[in-house]
Amino acid sequence: MKEKLAKAKVPLNSALREEELRQDAWEYLDRVKEVSTGYRNHSLALQQKQRILESLGGSEKDWLDWKWQLKHRIKDANQLGMILELRQKEIQFIAKVSKRYRWAISPYYLSLITDNFRDSPIYKQAVPDIRELKSGGCLDPMDEENSSPAPCITRRYPDRLIINVTNQCAMFCRHCQRRRNIGENDSHCSREDLQKALLYVARNQEIRDVLVTGGDALLLNDNIIAGILSTLHAIPHVEIIRLGTRVPVTLPQRITPELCDILRSYPPLYINTQFNHPLEITPEAKEACDRLIQAGVVLGNQAVLLKGINDDPIVMRKLNQELLRIRVRPYYIFQAKDVVGTLHWRCSIETGLEIMESLRGHTSGLAIPTYVVNAPGGRGKVPLMPNYILSKEEDVIYLQNWEGRAISILN
Repeated sequence: MKEKLAKAKVPLNSALREEELRQDAWEYLDRVKEVSTGYRNHSLALQQKQRILESLGGSEKDWLDWKWQLKHRIKDANQLGMILELRQKEIQFIAKVSKRYRWAISPYYLSLITDNFRDSPIYKQAVPDIRELKSGGCLDPMDEENSSPAPCITRRYPDRLIINVTNQCAMFCRHCQRRRNIGENDSHCSREDLQKALLYVARNQEIRDVLVTGGDALLLNDNIIAGILSTLHAIPHVEIIRLGTRVPVTLPQRITPELCDILRSYPPLYINTQFNHPLEITPEAKEACDRLIQAGVVLGNQAVLLKGINDDPIVMRKLNQELLRIRVRPYYIFQAKDVVGTLHWRCSIETGLEIMESLRGHTSGLAIPTYVVNAPGGRGKVPLMPNYILSKEEDVIYLQNWEGRAISILN
């Protein structure tokens, strides 16, 4: 402690300090060159797009139609095998997993799987893995079934709640926390249940913040989305409406001018999406986010910490920096939950803390989300961060800065 404090009190020499900071920055810049991004990968993705269109018998006009994309999701192991030239054993494994867990991939998201696809973060998130059949985990670790005071509602906090409106997604993430709800077919919340959920919000005046999610909230048709938003917007005590969606990542074609006209009518509107790797940040994703921003939507990102996807400080820093470039604010990094069939994705909490430590001071504060663990049993989010307090005395607190230097400040 004394050595650290003594070192911290040495006056800074501006030239030496500049060199220290430059070395830190260039260490990252040299390493980040190895990280694939959606922009660097775009020409390969366009080639893959043409192969997929030929396989599906589609046109460029079809590709831009989100309903065509949804209708032509790849969900057959043999079809995927032909597009990606999978080995027969891989096809058999996918077919075996699909007997227990549903899967589907939008043609757009599939186009992001290009060279060395077996190691691709896109492939790993979208394609069934035989490890999903291992025992362990819980179907509903958040205890959402027992946190539902009305149909379609999950309530864990005093002033806000979730309305789950559908089980449909453009791509069923292999790490999904609600895989128990995916079922065998797409299913939206019934009109009757949705009305009961909205009535619950209206009758409980302490609710000021409503998150509409699923599944993917933006896979409802425009009229239903408009109806939900207009009803919530008319409730005096509802101050904020949020939408949970991954379509900017998996189906950016869904962000149509018509949808944006609807969203523009109900401010303040917040959308949290889920980019997990820089490969997902493509020109198409940026265009979708631009449209949302122009409609007055505030965008945030909720990444999930996933082993082999983004459990690397360089990858996570690049992800968050790329998000800021497309005007999406990094909001959360979630610790993966103990969901049945997903345990192979889990990283240690120590890994998450190391990543957070690698971000602080080394990049803009705007690029630093909050790392959270969802407490089991629906007890809410617990934020985690490295310990920067070394010790306390009556009048002095000893802290450690982002470089590991000890400093003292008056208490």
